[in-house]
Amino acid sequence: MAFVDEMNAKATAGTGGNGVVRWLHLKGLEKAGPAGGDGGRGGDVVLEGVRDLSMLASYRFTKSFRAQDGGAGAGNDRHGKDGEPAVIKVPVGTVATVEETGETFELLEDGQRLVVFKGGAGGFGNAHFKSSVNRNPFESTPGRKGQEGTLHITLKLIADAGFVGFPNAGKSSLLNALTKSRSRVAAYPFTTLDPHLGDFYGYLLADIPGLIEGASDGRGLGSKFLRHVERTGFLVHLVSAEQEDLEKSYRAIRAELEAAGSGLTEKRELVVLSKIDMLPPEEQAGAVSSLAKAIGKEVIPLSVIDDDLLKAFSDRLAKELAEK
Repeated sequence: MAFVDEMNAKATAGTGGNGVVRWLHLKGLEKAGPAGGDGGRGGDVVLEGVRDLSMLASYRFTKSFRAQDGGAGAGNDRHGKDGEPAVIKVPVGTVATVEETGETFELLEDGQRLVVFKGGAGGFGNAHFKSSVNRNPFESTPGRKGQEGTLHITLKLIADAGFVGFPNAGKSSLLNALTKSRSRVAAYPFTTLDPHLGDFYGYLLADIPGLIEGASDGRGLGSKFLRHVERTGFLVHLVSAEQEDLEKSYRAIRAELEAAGSGLTEKRELVVLSKIDMLPPEEQAGAVSSLAKAIGKEVIPLSVIDDDLLKAFSDRLAKELAEK
């Protein structure tokens, strides 16, 4: 099933049930008093957070959601049945915006429920209008219409660490090496079209699709997935040793993160010189040292086919995650 991280849907809360005019029938009395019950409340439209990233994909062919209407009142002052809510399950990390009002709702926990549209109140039956001066009211009111609107639903991943970098920087290979993820790997750009996740000793790692210069302005795949970096605990920035200018490659991605805003450049960052095995052994240490000096940060050498380097990075990543 294709990964879906945004959708639009029309949602309508239920209409309240009508109040009714009924009379209490007693032996010898045709109308012993008003006994019409109130209508039930219309069902709400509710968002529920679930730990299932594929949840939005299940709504590919669903364009609208409607809660159940409330039931009408009945005799003997019986209240109508309340309508069942329309529950829209969305992945944890979802932001829903009501297009008509701009109101936003965020689902940050598994099982969290938020009412986005309230059901209409039920109408009053004639028993409601009984008073000392109006003992036999013929009045009743209809149920009120529920709220409705269009929801724009967007998923922003919540991960403990996110891998960022140019296409083919080795992000998918690293995720596969550290976790049981099976991200697609190939020798051409944009192999990763969707964010992939992996479990690393109970921590969630996210392989964010490759960014390119201009991603924050809509170029490539980056503009769509930059938002997934916003809620990432910290960044693992991979710079491929295959790049001709390592410093330029590093700063280009940093510039896109800064242009995207939301404090992305303020997140903690591990800088990794990936695919270092592509360099001759005598040039590897110099490349790491040169990049570190140019950007003023520690640079970690890495090759997923070098067990020692992979273990050293795994240990470092585990330490960083534990300290977050």
